[in-house]
Amino acid sequence: MRCVPLIVLYGKPGCHLCDNARAELLAVRGERAFDLREVDVSLDPVLHRRFGERIPVVELDGEELFQHFVDTDALRRRLDRVDA
Repeated sequence: MRCVPLIVLYGKPGCHLCDNARAELLAVRGERAFDLREVDVSLDPVLHRRFGERIPVVELDGEELFQHFVDTDALRRRLDRVDA
């Protein structure tokens, strides 16, 4: 049984870059299987300090992949390696 990868999108409401990142992730999710969890860093002081102005930050199974923008081609390649 294969586990489904988990992508976490760290961001906050009103962040246009976060909205763009979410749209890119959802587009890739139409092609590749993964769970998507969104975390609002403005609700957690520790996460706010950790990510600050770097949002959005995208992690795949705990590994930070992107900040500010999502490289969809790189994401597809990385997800293909997880599936292999």
